[in-house]
Amino acid sequence: MSGNNVTLVGNVTRDPELRYTASGQAMAKFGLAVNRRWQNRQTQAWEEATSFFDVVAWREMAENIGESVQKGARVLVTGRLEQRSWETQEGDKRSVVEVVADEVGPSLRWATATVVRNERRGGDASSGPPPSPRAPMGGGPSYDDEEPF
Repeated sequence: MSGNNVTLVGNVTRDPELRYTASGQAMAKFGLAVNRRWQNRQTQAWEEATSFFDVVAWREMAENIGESVQKGARVLVTGRLEQRSWETQEGDKRSVVEVVADEVGPSLRWATATVVRNERRGGDASSGPPPSPRAPMGGGPSYDDEEPF
């Protein structure tokens, strides 16, 4: 197990965008806001900060997210951080750090959920890691189907 694991609990900031690669692999992307609250020891006042993350999911999980997750939902995300870099058409270099999700689920702290199990759609979900983001698709940073290693 590598040291690049992250678990986040937060609110979805935008409806998931479900796309498909040229070979038909599903990819979902959504924003997550994670709030942190603490008490200032000097003033005793409560303070708050929010961090924003882009979350990417692949294959069947991406399709399930597209059908199940909506803006405003509170979710738990486990996965790994991954950095992608690309160059714009104007020649500017860009870089982003995203959470590549291994699991996404509803937070049941202040809500209930009904779970509907899907039939397996062929292939073992644990047969390998999801494809790595690499080549631009549709005028911006995007993904292809190749593993980097």
